[in-house]
Amino acid sequence: MLDCGYRIDVLVESQLIVELKSVERLLGIHEAQLLTYMKLAEIKIGLLMNFNVTTLK
Repeated sequence: MLDCGYRIDVLVESQLIVELKSVERLLGIHEAQLLTYMKLAEIKIGLLMNFNVTTLK
């Protein structure tokens, strides 16, 4: 876990960050947030998921 005021939504096996959103559409700021978390935590794999849709893709 990051010790600088950031909150990772889900960390899997210290190898994958999952960032969960429920927004009309994902924006660049959401991707930038995930990339920042990945860089600060030195984790190479991240998944950005939006739950405000009828079907997950």
